[in-house]
Amino acid sequence: MGHLNCAVLPGFVPIILLLLSCIFGLSVGTELSFVTCGSVIKLLNIKHNVRLHSHDVRYGSGSGQQSVTGVTAVEDSNSYWSVRGSGDAFCYRGTPVKCGQTIRLTHVNTGRNLHSHYFASPLSSNQEVSAFGEEGDGDHLDEWTVQCGGSVWKREEAVHFRHKATEALLAVTGEQYGRPIHGQREVHAMQSPSQHSLWKAMEGIFMKPSESPAGSRDYSHSHTEF
Repeated sequence: MGHLNCAVLPGFVPIILLLLSCIFGLSVGTELSFVTCGSVIKLLNIKHNVRLHSHDVRYGSGSGQQSVTGVTAVEDSNSYWSVRGSGDAFCYRGTPVKCGQTIRLTHVNTGRNLHSHYFASPLSSNQEVSAFGEEGDGDHLDEWTVQCGGSVWKREEAVHFRHKATEALLAVTGEQYGRPIHGQREVHAMQSPSQHSLWKAMEGIFMKPSESPAGSRDYSHSHTEF
């Protein structure tokens, strides 16, 4: 399993995630340079400096599903997402996510998947993005393709997430909600890539590739303290 770094990250990783890190071999800190399957992370929209967020508040229009927003707060535990495989492609725990790979992002606190469809978003009337499903089970509209420049999703790299079914890109363009989620930004999907659709992996717990599946490359890095 290797040495585990169980230090607390900026962003106040919940204690349950720290316990999971010690049990299952997650890496807390900066020792991995790429994002791996099974990791629990926050995603920052680099144009608007907001983190992808959800909570048990439903849209009052459109689909009526659980809302997805962008928040400026770094420490909010409702901004953690689990990186998982798609419905037809298993994502081996601890393996790097490849550029072009299709994944699901499951909201840790509610168990619903990042989702999109042809409903209009509440503020901009772009394509709505919601959280859907129960305990990680959803449908094919929960699948997103990671678009990046190399072979794997690097943590320092800004990437796009393209919705597989509609081909729209996860984005933020600055519209702000009023009550009850005052100041949170609208997250939606748009057809054309831009600075508004660039995201970067930030705080989280990253699964170390301690045991490689047969025939796969070992991407292990040496340990460094955070």
